[in-house]
Amino acid sequence: MIAVIMGVSGCGKTTLGERCAEKLRIGYFEADGFHPGVNIKKMRSGVPLNDDDRWPWLQLIKDKIMACQTAGESAVFSCSALKESYRRFLQDGLSEPVNWVYLRGSFETIYERLESRQGHYQKSDMLQSQFEALEEPDYGIILEIDMPLDEKVKTLSDTLKKL
Repeated sequence: MIAVIMGVSGCGKTTLGERCAEKLRIGYFEADGFHPGVNIKKMRSGVPLNDDDRWPWLQLIKDKIMACQTAGESAVFSCSALKESYRRFLQDGLSEPVNWVYLRGSFETIYERLESRQGHYQKSDMLQSQFEALEEPDYGIILEIDMPLDEKVKTLSDTLKKL
């Protein structure tokens, strides 16, 4: 079982992913850790990534998903996966479908979260470009970011256990 928690920066993907993986006793992988240095440098400079920047990064994530499936290991990934084409790319050719989890929230709420964040390279002024790129899925598990964290963890963990 592979679950990918997706959404814009600051919506809570990492926190939810870590907590669910811990509760389910499975692996957790943060997609930010797959970014090449040039992408991180670009984002730290306040320059939004474009598709040419994202495709090699997405390939590395897909390779890890495939490795987990080949090894028969369940895992939770957190990845922005803002566009449908990115989600299709990550899904194509896998032996089992990805369980998509979309963390949905308003620009204002997420902007406030990013403003209070310390030590992260994703700046709040880049959030607008993420919302512009976002193609909201109408499938998978959709969780509102305003839900209390413990409730999101329980809802998602209980749902993933059944898969």
